[in-house]
Amino acid sequence: MDKSLPSLHIITGPTAAGKTDASLIWAAKNNAEILSCDSVCVYRGMDIGSAKPTTQQQAQCKHYGLDLVDPTERYSVVRYIDYAKQCITDAHARGKNILITGGSGFYLAAFFGPVTDEIPVSDAVINEVRLLQQQGIEAMLNRLREVEGQTLPGWLDTKNPIRIAKALERRLSSDRSLDDLRVDFLQKESPFAQYKITYELIEREDAELKNRIIQRTDLMLKSGLIEESEKLLQLNLNPELPSARAVGYRATMDWIQSGRQVALDGLRERINLDTWALVRKQRKWFNRLGLHADSRSA
Repeated sequence: MDKSLPSLHIITGPTAAGKTDASLIWAAKNNAEILSCDSVCVYRGMDIGSAKPTTQQQAQCKHYGLDLVDPTERYSVVRYIDYAKQCITDAHARGKNILITGGSGFYLAAFFGPVTDEIPVSDAVINEVRLLQQQGIEAMLNRLREVEGQTLPGWLDTKNPIRIAKALERRLSSDRSLDDLRVDFLQKESPFAQYKITYELIEREDAELKNRIIQRTDLMLKSGLIEESEKLLQLNLNPELPSARAVGYRATMDWIQSGRQVALDGLRERINLDTWALVRKQRKWFNRLGLHADSRSA
């Protein structure tokens, strides 16, 4: 890669690996400001469950990507890319470096390759797909087969409702097959292709990471996760919104709505299990992107 290109550094890793502390140290040493790459930190009022940097941590270094929208809004990777580009441009213009940190796979992927195909999707299509989402994954698959054919592409994860919804939106918005759309998509560049990307992947042994997750869950519950979740319930969030499905919050909202019939230890255990499931998904993203703990550039 051309060394003359402006650079971006990324610190990523699974949940609870220690990214925040590592990022603050790196930023202080490298005259950098921090751009969050976390799909939950964009929501206002979702501070504790997202492990958002504290007020004191944010005071150490300028942060971007936090508290951008209300939990009742949808925030897409397209909006994140546009926002990130502006933040990076502004920081570089002031002579500052930018450090991207977080573990949200889809957002992270934008720095290494294409993540959107720029096909315009009308409100009518969006509303149709949302209605089908409420009916379940089979309803979406049946509609997709109507327009695509009974045999769906082998690369499409037919057990993932989010990917099915996105595929259906794009198929209904185009007269081209999913395979044709994918070929065009794979030929696109990363939105950040003009930058030299370096990265650090923080990893820990499973036993150590599970222990850190347990400690983090305990701290969140003591610090007000239940109170934050009660406020989210008052917003009557659409269950399909990303904010409504966020790890930690979803379990806590379910626990509250059930009348707190299960002991607090039961809630704690579910959050720990859900967080570990998230770690496994994050690690799949890291593998898919070719990121390794012993590498420093891409």
